[in-house]
Amino acid sequence: MTAVVQRVKSVNMKITDGDNISYVNIGQGLLILLGVQVGDTEKEMKRLAERCRGMRIFCDENDKMNLSVNDIGGEVVIVSNFTLCADTSHGKRPSFINAAKPDVSLPLYNKFVEEFSKHTPVKTGVFGADMEIDLVNDGPVTIILTEEPSNNI
Repeated sequence: MTAVVQRVKSVNMKITDGDNISYVNIGQGLLILLGVQVGDTEKEMKRLAERCRGMRIFCDENDKMNLSVNDIGGEVVIVSNFTLCADTSHGKRPSFINAAKPDVSLPLYNKFVEEFSKHTPVKTGVFGADMEIDLVNDGPVTIILTEEPSNNI
């Protein structure tokens, strides 16, 4: 499972799902793009949600990155993004064979949002919809986090 975590000053997202159009807007906080891969489980999801939520990437009164999104009362947008699972090792066209199918990725995405929401208000995109995201990246601070599936049963 992969998360791209961006510290943002704002996010404005237009969601087009068939004939339905909706909008999501937040101020200071995080934009998290989440990619679910084949083999990912609830164990990786919980660990990754905890790591994203607790990440201290906001500045304190001494201008040191010491505060989490919860510490600053920030907002969060989480968007499912299967393209994070792209395999680009062969040629110029990415393969998405490593991306989990919707019957696996949608429940894990929803559980990630639910887990994150236990401590922080979250807004989301719409799974499988077309989304146009305008953001003001603060810093810029962009961090990639991964949780690999454990082969231990």
